[in-house]
Amino acid sequence: MNMPNERLKWLMLYAAVALIACGSQTLAANPPDADQKGPVFLKEPTNRIDFSNSTGAEIECKASGNPMPEIIWIRSDGTAVGDVPGLRQISSDGKLVFPPFRAEDYRQEVHAQVYACLARNQFGSIISRDVHVRAVVQQFYESEVNNEYVIRGNAAVLKCSIPSFVADFVQVVSWQDEEGQLYGSLGDQQGTDGKYLVLPSGELHIREVGPEDGYKSYQCRTKHRLTGETRLSATKGRLVITEPVGSVSPQLNGNGNQEHITLTRVPTMGSVTLMCPAQAYPVPFFRWYKFIEGTTRKQAVVLSDRVKQVSGTLIIKDAVVEDSGKYLCVVNNSVGGESVETVLTVTAPLSAKIDPPTQTVDFGRPAVFTCQYTGNPIKTVSWMKDGKAIGHSEPVLRIESVKKEDKGMYQCFVRNDQESAEASAELKLGGRFDPPVIRQAFQEETMEPGPSVFLKCVAGGNPTPEISWELDGKKIANNDRYQVGQYVTVNGDVVSYLNITSVHANDGGLYKCIAKSKVGIAEHSAKLNVYGLPYIRQMEKKAIVAGETLIVTCPVAGYPIDSIVWERDNRALPINRKQKVFPNGTLIIENVERNSDQATYTCVAKNQEGYSARGSLEVQVMVPPKITPFDFGDTPTNVEDSVSVMCLISNGDLPIDIEWYFNDYGISSYSGINVVKGGKRNSMLSIDSVQARHAGKYSCRAKNHAAAVNFTTELIVNVPPRWILEPTDKAFAQGSDAKVECKADGFPKPQVTWKKAVGDTPGEYKDLKKSDNIRVEEGTLHVDNIQKTNEGYYLCEAINGIGSGLSAVIMISVQAPPEFTEKLRNQTARRGEPAVLQCEAKGEKPIGILWNMNNMRLDPKNDNRYTIREEILSTGVMSSLSIKRTERSDSALFTCVATNAFGSDDASINMIVQEVPEMPYALKVLDKSGRSVQLSWAQPYDGNSPLDRYIIEFKRSRASWSEIDRVIVPGHTTEAQVQKLSPATTYNIRIVAENAIGTSQSSEAVTIITAEEAPSGKPQNIKVEPVNQTTMRVTWKPPPRTEWNGEILGYYVGYKLSNTNSSYVFETINFITEEGKEHNLELQNLRVYTQYSVVIQAFNKIGAGPLSEEEKQFTAEGTPSQPPSDTACTTLTSQTIRVGWVSPPLESANGVIKTYKVVYAPSDEWYDETKRHYKKTASSDTVLHGLKKYTNYTMQVLATTAGGDGVRSVPIHCQTEPDVPEAPTDVKALVMGNAAILVSWRPPAQPNGIITQYTVYSKAEGAETETKTQKVPHYQMSFEATELEKNKPYEFWVTASTTIGEGQQSKSIVAMPSDQVPAKIASFDDTFTATFKEDAKMPCLAVGAPQPEITWKIKGVEFSANDRMRVLPDGSLLIKSVNRQDAGDYSCHAENSIAKDSITHKLIVLAPPQSPHVTLSATTTDALTVKLKPHEGDTAPLHGYTLHYKPEFGEWETSEVSVDSQKHNIENLLCGSRYQVYATGFNNIGAGEASDILNTRTKGQKPKLPEKPRFIEVSSNSVSLHFKAWKDGGCPMSHFVVESKKRDQIEWNQISNNVKPDNNYVVLDLEPATWYNLRITAHNSAGFTVAEYDFATLTVTGGTIAPLDDGSGHGNVHTRIRLPAWMPEWLDLNFMVPLIATVVVVAVGICVVCVALSRRRADDMRGGQKDVYYDVVYNQTMGPGATLDKRRPDLRDELGYIAPPNRKLPPVPGSNYNTCDRIKRGTVISRGGLRSNHSTWDPRRNPNLYEELKAPPVPMHGNHYGHAHGNAECHYRHPGMEDEICPYATFHLLGFREEMDPTKAMNFQTFPHQNGHAGPVPGHAGTMLPPGHPGHVHSRSGSQSMPRANRYQRKNSQGGQSSIYTPAPEYDDPANCAEEDQYRRYTRVNSQGGSLYSGPGPEYDDPANCAPEEDQYGSQYGGPYGQPYDHYGSRGSMGRRSIGSARNPGNGSPEPPPPPPRNHDMSNSSFNDSKESNEISEAECDRDHGPRGNYGAVKRSPQPKDQRTTEEMRKLIERNETGPKQLQLQQTNGAGFTAYDTMAV
Repeated sequence: MNMPNERLKWLMLYAAVALIACGSQTLAANPPDADQKGPVFLKEPTNRIDFSNSTGAEIECKASGNPMPEIIWIRSDGTAVGDVPGLRQISSDGKLVFPPFRAEDYRQEVHAQVYACLARNQFGSIISRDVHVRAVVQQFYESEVNNEYVIRGNAAVLKCSIPSFVADFVQVVSWQDEEGQLYGSLGDQQGTDGKYLVLPSGELHIREVGPEDGYKSYQCRTKHRLTGETRLSATKGRLVITEPVGSVSPQLNGNGNQEHITLTRVPTMGSVTLMCPAQAYPVPFFRWYKFIEGTTRKQAVVLSDRVKQVSGTLIIKDAVVEDSGKYLCVVNNSVGGESVETVLTVTAPLSAKIDPPTQTVDFGRPAVFTCQYTGNPIKTVSWMKDGKAIGHSEPVLRIESVKKEDKGMYQCFVRNDQESAEASAELKLGGRFDPPVIRQAFQEETMEPGPSVFLKCVAGGNPTPEISWELDGKKIANNDRYQVGQYVTVNGDVVSYLNITSVHANDGGLYKCIAKSKVGIAEHSAKLNVYGLPYIRQMEKKAIVAGETLIVTCPVAGYPIDSIVWERDNRALPINRKQKVFPNGTLIIENVERNSDQATYTCVAKNQEGYSARGSLEVQVMVPPKITPFDFGDTPTNVEDSVSVMCLISNGDLPIDIEWYFNDYGISSYSGINVVKGGKRNSMLSIDSVQARHAGKYSCRAKNHAAAVNFTTELIVNVPPRWILEPTDKAFAQGSDAKVECKADGFPKPQVTWKKAVGDTPGEYKDLKKSDNIRVEEGTLHVDNIQKTNEGYYLCEAINGIGSGLSAVIMISVQAPPEFTEKLRNQTARRGEPAVLQCEAKGEKPIGILWNMNNMRLDPKNDNRYTIREEILSTGVMSSLSIKRTERSDSALFTCVATNAFGSDDASINMIVQEVPEMPYALKVLDKSGRSVQLSWAQPYDGNSPLDRYIIEFKRSRASWSEIDRVIVPGHTTEAQVQKLSPATTYNIRIVAENAIGTSQSSEAVTIITAEEAPSGKPQNIKVEPVNQTTMRVTWKPPPRTEWNGEILGYYVGYKLSNTNSSYVFETINFITEEGKEHNLELQNLRVYTQYSVVIQAFNKIGAGPLSEEEKQFTAEGTPSQPPSDTACTTLTSQTIRVGWVSPPLESANGVIKTYKVVYAPSDEWYDETKRHYKKTASSDTVLHGLKKYTNYTMQVLATTAGGDGVRSVPIHCQTEPDVPEAPTDVKALVMGNAAILVSWRPPAQPNGIITQYTVYSKAEGAETETKTQKVPHYQMSFEATELEKNKPYEFWVTASTTIGEGQQSKSIVAMPSDQVPAKIASFDDTFTATFKEDAKMPCLAVGAPQPEITWKIKGVEFSANDRMRVLPDGSLLIKSVNRQDAGDYSCHAENSIAKDSITHKLIVLAPPQSPHVTLSATTTDALTVKLKPHEGDTAPLHGYTLHYKPEFGEWETSEVSVDSQKHNIENLLCGSRYQVYATGFNNIGAGEASDILNTRTKGQKPKLPEKPRFIEVSSNSVSLHFKAWKDGGCPMSHFVVESKKRDQIEWNQISNNVKPDNNYVVLDLEPATWYNLRITAHNSAGFTVAEYDFATLTVTGGTIAPLDDGSGHGNVHTRIRLPAWMPEWLDLNFMVPLIATVVVVAVGICVVCVALSRRRADDMRGGQKDVYYDVVYNQTMGPGATLDKRRPDLRDELGYIAPPNRKLPPVPGSNYNTCDRIKRGTVISRGGLRSNHSTWDPRRNPNLYEELKAPPVPMHGNHYGHAHGNAECHYRHPGMEDEICPYATFHLLGFREEMDPTKAMNFQTFPHQNGHAGPVPGHAGTMLPPGHPGHVHSRSGSQSMPRANRYQRKNSQGGQSSIYTPAPEYDDPANCAEEDQYRRYTRVNSQGGSLYSGPGPEYDDPANCAPEEDQYGSQYGGPYGQPYDHYGSRGSMGRRSIGSARNPGNGSPEPPPPPPRNHDMSNSSFNDSKESNEISEAECDRDHGPRGNYGAVKRSPQPKDQRTTEEMRKLIERNETGPKQLQLQQTNGAGFTAYDTMAV
């Protein structure tokens, strides 16, 4: 046997172990691999794996076994699968992985393949089911819906055509029509009775199609099951409905007759659609039938919930395999019929199982595996062993005799077209099964004679084999030369050896060892060659049976042998075809025959030397006997017949022995059979009288020397039935299992049946009904649990068709002891009522019955309440026990005992006397909520009747028990919950018990109050009404009182935009306690004319109730936010204009536009609202009528909604057409002499155009003379008519003409030429309007002879000429450069000797408005309200105001205010901040004077300090800061700055500069047990507050350390200013500051007195005109308590200034200089004087300080009056100049160019410095710039004035006044640093600068600024604020250096900076000392300081001569020092003074 070595090793190893364990030489009984097993699948892959190329797939395959099996993936042809890079991988855990791949990488052999998983270990292999892998590459596909043609009234089926390449993956999910109406699938719909139905197969079924269905189109929506993608069909299908013409028989369309529908899976209970696609008219009738399987018969399909028919379509839901079959649809109508056949196969998933899964079979025994499978359909069954097909296709696999190679894994596969399934089983070999195997054997050997030979053979096997030896086919026995021996080794092998002593040549030959056991044989042979002559051993006679093959080998010895031949009769063989001779001496003769092959054969062996040896073999051929067939005939033999047969031997060697056998037994002993021998070759067997016993098999056996043969035939005997066991009468105990045997014999075998007699007597019998307890098995009648009813006569019958058969009648009787059918029952009785207890005993009578009560004998004699009666029944006895009146004691167990001859029985009656229960007790509350309460109670005595229920009664505490609610509780429980209570309500609760008898009394009541709950009711009567465009009022009433569930605390009112998904915004409203009062809330800041949804919910302390229903409402219509667009006007006539426009955009309408308004007026009256006209129209154009002729009109259009008028469009202008003018308004005719008359006239009031000429008409009065005309040019207003007749009256009139024509004529006037010419004035009284600063001329044309004298009076005063007014030669008065004072009456007088005349003109001067009155009306935290009134003296109509305002640290902002607005709100202001406000008016002349500046502040204060314990929480290495403890002072906090340091350190460490409020902040990484200082700066818009704290961290263990006594208090805010260590202790600022302050106050007081005295001497320059005004603004003011701080060592450096280069300034005559010397002498002279105790000087009160600058007249409001260029060159400081400039010194500044007239200098007064730096001093209006504000100026609130610049631009002005004059040209200096826009930039940078009124006015007296806490900041803002606010992203001016500091290049933070620390003291600071110079280069100066510190671009001065280096400037300064000590100021710098610090004392 070829056994693998591995297998061999395992077997040997196990055998060895088994032997050692057992200690014997036999193998263990168990097979070696008992605990090991072949592979079994744990996780088998599924049949189909479909995946998308974008997702990839993993296929898992897991198997178990011992050892663990190896997983190999194979293809369907069995070849192994390998990795394909990127497309297919096999992972380490055996998964087959298909990664995602690109479409172009698709490979069919990888992605469309059948795979299988193979699992193998050493015990076998198994293969999984087929795995069909299919990768789907995402391809574009489109489904289509085609039109369906359908006859009206029929059903239509629309199909969704899906391309075949995706059909397996795409399914229809829904249908929709063009309106989007969805039609779902069958599962989605309520039923199938709708018009539309989506069939399971995806079609849309539309029943009863009508004409209207032809108008819809349909699309299907499909879904790809791998990608999940859904898409609509590319085409829309519709129904094409045809009207039938006459009748139409059913026509089939669509798919034809044989439609084969297959459903893949039934577990999903899939639905199936059988179509019957027929149409007809009239509409046909459909019937469905199903063929009965295997027949042509059919039956109608039964419709049910599962099987439905819709029109002709049959729908089977949840299909099962039984639904498979052939279906027929029959369609009929009145015209004809048609039918459709459909074969339906419902598939069920395949599964298989092999029984048994494992079997162990011994060698040679049979093995059977049965494959059990389910599923449908099953196409093939196949078997495999270890992965190889074995060609067996039956469900049962049988192995008749198990051999070793049969062990392994067997698999059964079931398959159909769709899927496959497999099951596996293992066959193991049993105990002794190893056939022998030769493990080791001898080899062929050649040797010399003489020595001994040792041959060895080793064999193994189980059982242990035996080994024998042969030489040339002859067994070797032990003798003196041959010795055979053997033994068994430890591992069970047998070792055998053959010893040959001194070998001879004759010992040579073929030696063979044979290992043999009962399970097999193994042999080995090899030659032993011994040198010697040939020798042939003797051969025995060979007998062989004819027909067989003779094989014989010549036994030759000797070596070497040259040839071996066979001879017969001296003829060498072969001599015929049957003989074959081989060189090795083997002779083969096939198909041996006696005649030809029986002979003597001779073997001849020769060697090369010629020596030979011969041996003979006699072959005898024997012929075996041959029997001629015989039989007993074709038909069975009957009993008593006689039969005989002959056995004839037709061939065979004699002697032949013939014997007969009957059923394999010799016949000689069997009676009735005769055997007669008829010769040597035959024998006869005969039976004279055949009996039943003779039936059987008869064999004739013939035997000779050759062989033994036999022949068998069967004798069949017909035998009538005979009793083997005849039944007899039986009696059985009732309830036992009865068995009655009835057995009969016969041939054929009789059929035994039992019947039972009808009634009580035998005679008529009926078949036994098959029942549970009666059965017949092999003739035996079994009656299980026999009862009386089974008693009676029974018949047993045996019939086999031979004879009449046998029968026997028996009686079966049942002996019954007494029996009670009911062993125990309960009986109830009500207490006090009679009761009867009955017992019925069945059984054999007589029966006696006794009664027991509680196991005690009951004797009625002892208690007369009991009576016993007995009644005899047919089946037994009934005994009754009567109780007259039941008591509670009668509740007992009554037992009746029945006895008869066969036994006894008893039955019990549990007597229960019932009464009403007692009342429940111990009622208590376990738990309660708002709506329920959990109760428990103790169960009372139930009155022996189960408590049916408890009734919990409850009521509100105020109600009576007659108004109760009840809760029914089952009687078995003692806990219950009462629900549906009202929350927050008091209840009384009690409980009663109830049983079947009645109800108990009520328990004691308990009182509870339910918990509150959130309200359950919705607010009522909700109304939402618009209040205005942005506000709606919501009103509502509370929910019903019963639904409050507690006390309502308030309401949440939510609102949102309707029709949006946004969430509600809720506002909270407190509850109003007044009964019935309506709540209301105004929702504000809503969108205009927008629909909002409002909901309300009430809430109490538990929570909020339900939301009310949405109430929707629009806000009131607003006004349109955009004007009508494309406004245009067209002049139609002289009095009509068409105006057209386009509606504003819909989104800006804010309502429904009802009308449009056209606002129009003549352009020159446009400013006056009262003169404007309005026209309403609903259309988008209109015609304006009745206009003035030839007039320029201004028009605006606005849209109007219900909310009011919208925004007006931009004004447009159109002029009406000219027309003929009106008549001249007045005419004069003045006599000039005896022939001349002067005619003068006034122009027409309405010229209606441009007057082209006047026509003067003259006519002599009274005569028929013609009228004369004279044309006069339009500019001439008089005409001299000459050549007239003296003393003749003439009539004159005048007309005016335009281009249109001549106008009306004036009035006629008559005059007569005369010699007397009185003085007359031809001019007319008139009103003249002159514009400010323009020239005015008033005419006075006079006539007279003699020439009249003309005089003028102005306002009644005689006129005398001056340089501004003079009389012209024509008598006109000319006024140059009109001013306001020139307005008034001017009269002209003409006089001669004859007469005198006069006229009066009125002159109106149109000037810019004078300063309006501004008063403060109200303040809030973020708004100011001001009142505006115009100046009383304004002549020109005021057009409006410009309001200017700025915060203390901000820039000026403006807002326009209409002229009729009495009050104006300035909103969105900073909280708690100071503001300056002033106003200017404007008219059509221009912008007017500024009002006084109003200083005010918004409400709110700086942050308030918290209590330290609430703010600071200390631990060992951190401190927590609770910022919520700070109070915001009314202005919300913006942020905190946190700094800390150890107590002994000087420098502060900044922790964070932007801590948000409302947070806690933890300062980490502190050292334990250490004193620290903490500084907090809290910022809000009102300012900032600094607090400093001492604290000590805790020790590591949490303890505190002792306080330090340094006078600083115990962690409180500092009250001392800490000094550096090097300063003496007496120099304590607490002592020094008051001392210095006192000195300073005294000094300042003296200064003030001096200034006051000098003011008296100064000219009072407050009077005079205000026509020219320029501002000088001072930066710093101080109250009486201000001091100079001399403590700064570098203060003198800071006071330095730089004079202009190359320029010495001589004193200007008539001006005052306040030099330092004068101040030292105390003679302070001030031109303006100090007007109040605050150093505030208003230069506008002194306008004549400066010479008037002339400027060209400015025509209209709205122009920018010129450009103002200012200089902002740099400010230097230099040591050694401390005496060069002093406080309160007045300076004269020249213009900014050398060419400027020195007389035009300006006076400046210095003011005390602030914080050691110069505040800005803006200069000459608009031309001097504020300088860069020093980076570290920290001002107290209001302690600095604010500059204004760029005063010429009304809109942009940052400051107080607007001038209407452009400055002189010499002011335009391109060389200056700054451009015009730097006014705004610098003002922004300098926002800490001052105001016009520098001093803190009364509103500024802020007591908070004087608080002691502020005093300490002086020193503490020294070192720590080295760069104090750089980190704030501040405005750039906050750095250490002044503006333009290169250190702070781009702090462009969007966040506005916090204000700098106020009252900042520099005394102890290192910052800005000498090494931090305040010098900046010109480049820094030139740098463009953009808004908010974006210092990006550098603007260079265009003229290099003005650019000087620092060194050059220093030289210039030194040169100036040698000259007179005049105060010099660099003109180009405005004010570069260093300001002192101020400190509150």
